[in-house]
Amino acid sequence: MLAKRIIPCLDVKDGRVVKGVSFVNLRDAGDPVENAKFYDEQGADELIFLDITASHEKRKIILDIVEKTAEDVFMPLTVGGGIKTIEDIRNLLNSGCDKVSINTTAVKDPHFISRAAEKFGSQCIVVAIDAKRVADNMANATGENWFSDDSMKDVILDMSTASSLPLTKGELEGVNLTWAISTHGGRQMKLINAVKWAKKMEELGAGEFMLTSMDKDGTKDGYDIELTRTISEAVSIPVIASGGVGNLEHIYEGLTAGKADAALAASIFHFREYSVREAKEYLKERNVPIRI
Repeated sequence: MLAKRIIPCLDVKDGRVVKGVSFVNLRDAGDPVENAKFYDEQGADELIFLDITASHEKRKIILDIVEKTAEDVFMPLTVGGGIKTIEDIRNLLNSGCDKVSINTTAVKDPHFISRAAEKFGSQCIVVAIDAKRVADNMANATGENWFSDDSMKDVILDMSTASSLPLTKGELEGVNLTWAISTHGGRQMKLINAVKWAKKMEELGAGEFMLTSMDKDGTKDGYDIELTRTISEAVSIPVIASGGVGNLEHIYEGLTAGKADAALAASIFHFREYSVREAKEYLKERNVPIRI
């Protein structure tokens, strides 16, 4: 069995690491390069940099931070945020990162993923899926006619089903839920079925998914296990669980009940509530295959 991975995530805004709830109400969590060096020393398996407002603010990718990090850090590095072109990917890889994470551009042009995978290999193309439960957010969603080619029509949500979902948390329990995806750092919702989208992205050449629950992000209530398990079972490529870690048990649940291949966490590591080492030892004691 392949070892599970522990991946700290650095959300970067204006050159600083930040952390919030559902990508808003951000607070400072330090210098990204210094944070990266710390996690490298701690034995993190990989590190993810996300420029969380790059697409929304239409800014260029954070090449300078990537270059500085790659000089001192030797674990695999994934970078996302503001990637719009094949040249952006090339520049990031040349700057020292190992993989790129793509969300907004994949939704705007799904076949960008196949072009990127063909050019650089699926192993370095991560598709980020920011998923949110349909029931409470579809009133503000857009995207019914988003895709121009018929090959993508089957990922559009069936609103006759989505609109009938109950709205309260209590009523949601036991219901076969649907998830939609969001883009632009969680600022825009699209009428795209997250599970079908994952399957389509795998077909087009994605090598891995970074799956974030927008409902859970920053809450410290634990991953959305049903979402994580549903996507993990639907695809054959690795899934990184993201959004909601508050303690080490949550990481264990994401890797076991959620069937994820890797666990991403941010605030519990940034604010030194737990160390990467503690997380790995906790998992090893519970017979989860992990590199220490």
